[in-house]
Amino acid sequence: MANTDFHLQFQEFEDDQGYVKSNQGSTTVTIDDPIKSRKQRKTTGTAPEEEEIDPLDSNDQTELLSGEKKSAPFWTFEFYQTLFDVDSHQVKNRIVGSILPWPGKNFVEVYLRSNPDLYGPFWICATLVFAIAISGNISSFLVHHGQPKYKYVPDFRKVTMAATAIYSYAWLVPLALWGFLTWRNRKIASLVSYSFMQIVCVYGYSLSIYIPAVILWIIPSEGLRWFSIVVALCLSGSVLVMTFWPAIRDDKPRITMAIIATIVILHVLLAVGCKACFFSTYEMDPSEDHNEPLRTTNSLSST
Repeated sequence: MANTDFHLQFQEFEDDQGYVKSNQGSTTVTIDDPIKSRKQRKTTGTAPEEEEIDPLDSNDQTELLSGEKKSAPFWTFEFYQTLFDVDSHQVKNRIVGSILPWPGKNFVEVYLRSNPDLYGPFWICATLVFAIAISGNISSFLVHHGQPKYKYVPDFRKVTMAATAIYSYAWLVPLALWGFLTWRNRKIASLVSYSFMQIVCVYGYSLSIYIPAVILWIIPSEGLRWFSIVVALCLSGSVLVMTFWPAIRDDKPRITMAIIATIVILHVLLAVGCKACFFSTYEMDPSEDHNEPLRTTNSLSST
């Protein structure tokens, strides 16, 4: 097909009423062939002045080529605003990815990339805290229900204890791991480096499997509780191991095994500790615990 320009001319002629208009003011509209004009610009090396480049497209292309986003300083509000810039579809995919590990699939590379978030980890930890506290109180009620002189008293201290345990694990353990990996990365340049927010995001999403497991702990069956603990540990622990393995596999074998063992042991201690503290079969009656000081006071006052 030949690349030609199209010229349209509009002229005025005499109508039926006899009115004659001059065609001196005819208008010519020229439609340039885009393919031909593009070739001419490419040949001359000049770009048209009217052609504008969308700044959003240029920023997206730069981010795709570099693989990183420009982040604001951590003391600014914009820095923390980007950590909550995530939609429900991404959160759902990250939760599913933290529950269903797949061999050779790195959680950071597949789901996070350079866009970690704190929205999912924050609400997952908050949901887990209240799930532990509420399920623990219900479990305590079921254990002591039917005993003589039993009066149910909800233990609100479980909320504080669960929040301290969960949020300490979700922040202090990633902080220690990030510091250690940063130190090892300075000595061995071939190690894969993760940012602190990426590690926090991985640990936060890894706790999502414990929410349905904790709800199952309401049933006063030790076999079911230990079975759910083992399943949750295997799933979430596998995600953690496969995620951090590329960051330490080139290190010394002794250090590599020590890091993997530490990650797994701390994960096991969290699950077993929550089960032992909040879901023990032989819990003390909270009504007796609260009434004991009153009995002692009354006995002293009577004497």
